[in-house]
Amino acid sequence: MIDISLNGEPRQLDAETTVARLLAELGYAGKRVAVERNGEIVPKSHHGEAPVGQGDRIEIVVAVGGG
Repeated sequence: MIDISLNGEPRQLDAETTVARLLAELGYAGKRVAVERNGEIVPKSHHGEAPVGQGDRIEIVVAVGGG
């Protein structure tokens, strides 16, 4: 298990977690989201290969439509 900060809250994850797996576990798979890891945006095309590591600070912002 690894410890991360997810949107400012502590969270434990499996050690082999990727950004895509984290999004799926949180129910965000297929939704329009922006992911920042340690202050840098993770492009959507890299979610499947971007690892989440011990001590990472992850921020997830969900796009909300409206008018």
